[in-house]
Amino acid sequence: QVRLVESGGGLVQAGGSLRLTCAASGRPASGRTATTYTMGWFRQAPGKPREIVAAIRRGTGVTYYSDFVKGRFTTSRDNANNMAYLQMNSLQPDDTAVYYCAAKPDYYSLTSIQGYEDWGQGTQVTVSS
Repeated sequence: QVRLVESGGGLVQAGGSLRLTCAASGRPASGRTATTYTMGWFRQAPGKPREIVAAIRRGTGVTYYSDFVKGRFTTSRDNANNMAYLQMNSLQPDDTAVYYCAAKPDYYSLTSIQGYEDWGQGTQVTVSS
């Protein structure tokens, strides 16, 4: 199983920035090696369903962003060290949520929320107005 650990959350004023980090280790629950997974970022605000924020392929580095973060958030990864990042700029109070990283095998569609087998514990991001 892939173990995912997020860090970098916190309290920031509107317009500010935060960088989330996700450290991965182990093998995905599917049995594939940790070298063939897509990393996704999700968030869940109180009383709302979990939603996907961004995703990035390991091999190609191709990315996907939900419309509400395009132009503000950027995801990247360091494959050599099994790390993924979510740079969040121009944060707004609506971005307040618990942010999770998750991993799924690369054979799933990049833009689909299906297939995520391994999840981190989440990190709180709070944006004050």
